[in-house]
Amino acid sequence: MNATETQTETQTQTPAPSVRESTLADEPHTSHTPHTPPVTRDFGFLPIPERLRYVEGKVFEFGLLMNIALGFMSTFTMANLSYCQPLLINLAETFGVSYSKVSQVPTLLQAGYAVGVVFISPVGDITRRRPLLLLLMTISTLLTIGLAITANFVAFEVLSFFVGMTSIITAMLQPLAADLAPPHRRARAISVIVSGLLLGVLISRVLAGVFGQLATWRATYYFAVGIQALAVLIAYFFIPDCPPSIRGQRLSYTRILWTMGKFAGTEPALIQACLVNFATSAMFTSFWVTLTFLLGGPLFNYSTLDIGLFGFVGMAGVLSAPLTGRFIDSFVPWYPTFISVLALGATYILQTAAEGLNIGAVVVIAFSLNLFRQMNQSALATTVLSIAPEARSRFNAVNVLSLFLGQVAGTAAGTSVYLQHGWRMTGVLALSFSVWQIIVLLARGPHCERYTWFGWQGGWQMRKTLDSSAEIPEKSGDLEKSSAVAANE
Repeated sequence: MNATETQTETQTQTPAPSVRESTLADEPHTSHTPHTPPVTRDFGFLPIPERLRYVEGKVFEFGLLMNIALGFMSTFTMANLSYCQPLLINLAETFGVSYSKVSQVPTLLQAGYAVGVVFISPVGDITRRRPLLLLLMTISTLLTIGLAITANFVAFEVLSFFVGMTSIITAMLQPLAADLAPPHRRARAISVIVSGLLLGVLISRVLAGVFGQLATWRATYYFAVGIQALAVLIAYFFIPDCPPSIRGQRLSYTRILWTMGKFAGTEPALIQACLVNFATSAMFTSFWVTLTFLLGGPLFNYSTLDIGLFGFVGMAGVLSAPLTGRFIDSFVPWYPTFISVLALGATYILQTAAEGLNIGAVVVIAFSLNLFRQMNQSALATTVLSIAPEARSRFNAVNVLSLFLGQVAGTAAGTSVYLQHGWRMTGVLALSFSVWQIIVLLARGPHCERYTWFGWQGGWQMRKTLDSSAEIPEKSGDLEKSSAVAANE
């Protein structure tokens, strides 16, 4: 590609005008696009509330109420992936299938989620996100009705896959929050959505355990239908109709997927974040899967309901999101990431040393893991979503996919190690992941330029300044390089 072609592509792919109150010094310059009439209806018939309609130059205020609304949506769409886990025995009895057969349901949910993250969430860069979010949430709600009433196990499996595929709202809300929130509050906005994700996983297990014990497993899904319908209503009244991230040249769907794959192999900060995220997710999932075996085993002999209620311990750590978000906003994200990795490592040392001790040690471990995992994931998401504003949906899709792969690896490795070597060795496994994370972080320092793979640049400054509060710095020529990758090459 010659210089003239690169310049042409850089001009044709123009990020959307800022939806924040002002154009800050750290935001990339955007060229003007021709004025287009405002969109007043979703899907051609559903009126958009006037305060949420986008017109050229309009500013959407990102306040606490909107952030809470996004967190609520994140919680109860992510919960769809975990309702079934405490109910597998009930499902096997109702449908008359074996435990090995019913265990495919969580796998299908996770597989559907992975497909949605890869093939649906990246289009947030080229389309209006409000109608896409409303459509996905409505479809998920309708599919959940099918889960609640079906009497056929094959139908339940098929519906589970598509529920997982449409429950990717969190993966789409994070880039939206990054677009709406000012840079000095970006981590706080993202941390609330991340905490919603983690809270959804925990609260769904508690609710399913309670419904399964006191009523029937179908009551769990009736509840899920109602709470998702409420989430759709909240989305209608709170999600602003922001324009696509890329304007001027409309990229094709296949080009969006192609560039997402290129980002996964050419963006050092993204790759570093994904490697750390993979390990954190694997450690976290391994702990919660093997915790079920520990609490239900001869050492504690807890019931299924007691094990489900143990999720409340994890919720306490997750609900610290506003504090951790404020902490991350005060520093260059690399430092909160490194601090959380060290804290997680210390927690796994406690796990390794505390085998056979009383339940108090397990409570401390569970609380600490949720607290520092939430900090870790929020800091990494802040880093990823600060790389290229015009490609946030694609960058975030790669990042979320690394979390999913970590969950798969953590479930398989943690279960295998626990069954063969016990609780203490699962702590050793987690510690090995912590060492890996430290090596990955130290290989690339906090102030490296965008396309620097290894080393330390820009000093050791920990606190954010105006220049470091948003996007990752680029060398001369890097902007043209990134635009050429994101555009039609």
